[in-house]
Amino acid sequence: MEEKKRYTAEELAEFKEIILQKLEKAKQDFDILKKTITHSESNDTEDTSPTFKVLEEGAATLSKEEAGRLAQRQQKFIQHLQAALIRIENKTYGVCRETGKLISKERLRAVPHATLSIDAKKNQR
Repeated sequence: MEEKKRYTAEELAEFKEIILQKLEKAKQDFDILKKTITHSESNDTEDTSPTFKVLEEGAATLSKEEAGRLAQRQQKFIQHLQAALIRIENKTYGVCRETGKLISKERLRAVPHATLSIDAKKNQR
């Protein structure tokens, strides 16, 4: 039996649904992080006495920096998911960019934006 080179349209539709669900959740999380950074919908020390403001300033700065880092990671994740959708449209989704073989369904269900098979990923180290 010949080894499959690509996933079928039905299989690609299944992966597309998984990616769209993850993309929606990722965008919601990104919006929450953006609001944290910009203090929109916030109830912080801005509306309390100046004494608390001085005490909270350091913690707020650290929190903002952490939220910024998380937002950057989330944005990168969104970009990877969007790229996976393009690969689905191009019918190249699920093909390892190192080996040219199909990435296992199990791996794609766990990491739907994966571009490397497990073997190729291990060889990168």
